[in-house]
Amino acid sequence: MTAPSPDGLRQRRRRHHRRVIVPLTVVSALVGGAVLSGCGQQRDPDVYTVMNSSTDESYHRWDAQTLARCGKQLGVTIEQQSVPAAQVMTKALRMASSKSLPDVLQLDASEMPTFAEAGGLIPLKDLGLTTTDIPRGIVDFGSYEGTYYGAARTVNTLALFYNKDTLDRAGLKVPTTWAEMRSTAKKLSTGKRYGLALSAGGAEDGVFQFTPFMWSNGGDETKLDSPQVAGALDYWKSLLKDRSLSKSTVNWTQADVNDQFMAGNAAMMINGPWQVETLNTKKALHWGMARIPVPKAGDDSVGPLGGGILTVPNTGDSAREKMSAKIIGCMSGEQEQITYALNSWMVPANEKAAAVWREKVPELAALSGQVATARSRTAKLGAGWSSVSLALQSAFQSALTGESSEAALKRAQQRATSGN
Repeated sequence: MTAPSPDGLRQRRRRHHRRVIVPLTVVSALVGGAVLSGCGQQRDPDVYTVMNSSTDESYHRWDAQTLARCGKQLGVTIEQQSVPAAQVMTKALRMASSKSLPDVLQLDASEMPTFAEAGGLIPLKDLGLTTTDIPRGIVDFGSYEGTYYGAARTVNTLALFYNKDTLDRAGLKVPTTWAEMRSTAKKLSTGKRYGLALSAGGAEDGVFQFTPFMWSNGGDETKLDSPQVAGALDYWKSLLKDRSLSKSTVNWTQADVNDQFMAGNAAMMINGPWQVETLNTKKALHWGMARIPVPKAGDDSVGPLGGGILTVPNTGDSAREKMSAKIIGCMSGEQEQITYALNSWMVPANEKAAAVWREKVPELAALSGQVATARSRTAKLGAGWSSVSLALQSAFQSALTGESSEAALKRAQQRATSGN
């Protein structure tokens, strides 16, 4: 597949960065102290700051253009401060302790519950923002305990990418069920080429990639030792047993998986739209995208929602907080969502914007369908997700190197429950 590339796009690689998990007690102490003592410095009433993780040149430029348009519309100057994704939370906490929080803080949705639980964020509906035309799953993506704290401009999820030429030469169709994917991957595994590549590494990448298998099989993050979760992990193990997956999958990030696919070492891969630009740099590679196969025909393919959300930190300055909400409203407006989504290969969060986007990039329709049934990782557990993630990471490493899925997941459930 080749999709139209935005003007001036530089070649780059979007990676899911390992994030620092900060204990809730630390967050509460730092954020609570900042809120109680109010703002620590005088600020120019006409200058606002948005802190994000757009350190990549292209993303930084796109955000700068958005902020310039929104600043002009609102009559203020909006400055951008970008830090590496893995450092956003720790940077925000340092700013909270020095009472210098930004006016708008972009957080990874998996980090938001910790900040919200500590009282560090203002509910967006209190500031006049609504969730009209936003799908329930995406509203939940930016919510904690039923309160809407974060507005998404775009979201992403996972899909099945496949080499069209490889499948065509083998006379095979794109798989839609687990049985079909196992059979297809086995038939496509030959020589140095594996039928499928995915990330099962000991970081959030691996957990992100496991969720569609766990959820589509009826599993749940609240009970990691259930037969449904074990069945999903056993399915991964069966792919390894067939030699349809490389043993190195336990070490691969999603960027590594993309490298293998582009090099012709994998006929199919599980990955996300952040790889599209890199894929399109190899003109000889004709790739396609489909929804992730399900346990049996008729099941819903339930993937994880990913992406950043725009929040208003609780600084104690109500006037600035109201303007911050207007900035978020502009940044997440329909046209801004369409523009950003077309640049970044993500899916607009707003349903009306997504409909326009689908008309412009019909080749990514499978991604839009996957988003429609996708879930937030933190929807059920909130700040408790981090313990589950760490427990699953350990379980992958054990089960995929020889231990039974049941034993690995029993230990994972104990670890998740204890929080250690």
